[in-house]
Amino acid sequence: MASFKKYRVDSKFKLSQVDPGESPFLDGDEAAQLAEIDTLAIELDEMQNLLHAEGRRKVLLVLQGMDTSGKDGTVRWVFSRTSPLGVRVTAFKVPSDDERAHDYLWRCHAVVPRSGEIAVWNRSHYEDVLVPVVEGWIDKAETQRRYAQINDFERLLVETGTVIVKCMLHIDKDTQRERLQARIDTPGKQWKFNVGDLEVRTKWSAYQQAYDKALRATSTEHAPWYVIPANNKRHRNLMIARLLMKILRQMKLKAPPADPALKGMLIK
Repeated sequence: MASFKKYRVDSKFKLSQVDPGESPFLDGDEAAQLAEIDTLAIELDEMQNLLHAEGRRKVLLVLQGMDTSGKDGTVRWVFSRTSPLGVRVTAFKVPSDDERAHDYLWRCHAVVPRSGEIAVWNRSHYEDVLVPVVEGWIDKAETQRRYAQINDFERLLVETGTVIVKCMLHIDKDTQRERLQARIDTPGKQWKFNVGDLEVRTKWSAYQQAYDKALRATSTEHAPWYVIPANNKRHRNLMIARLLMKILRQMKLKAPPADPALKGMLIK
């Protein structure tokens, strides 16, 4: 069985070590793979119920990746059977004027998960050590300060009961080209196409380098990064579902003990 160890980022990790096209977590045919994703989605719903019932801890799933890497698709498939009452998704766009008036972590801290909740961040605070680095808006010293601040921020969350799962959805440039072209060629998907994505695409190598450095600098024992080969959408969904379920099982979630006062109570 495939192991997550290869995909967990450490201080010597390089993004080039992972082939975006590999799919070690896919077993059987397409029908079997879809069935497993659905089974995991049902179990995830059960785990979320226990997380809510326990009422002490919370889970934060961070999804990062280049345009078209499948952040939306991951949410749609992995949480397809989960009650929307227990999962809160936040998509981080270009900062608003109000957000720019605060420190860059302000908008993130405002949407951290509550007790008993799973929060999913579609992009995140990591945009602030990717875009400004590639565009040259911050220098190396400021970048290092931000790495340290992010590590401190995440340690605060962990020490106050949040389990953090960070996934970088890794695709290659050809796959991105195919997916962008599909958006252009499909009338029902054209709304998803942003001309600005083409400008970002010209800086592909710079973004890969920025990711490389950010992943190594912010993959910690309390909040490690996992790189997810994501050219294959089913593999992406299945690997993240398995990883999330593995971590939730390790949490050993339990419902509160039975209330002795309710023993024998009959409703009339």
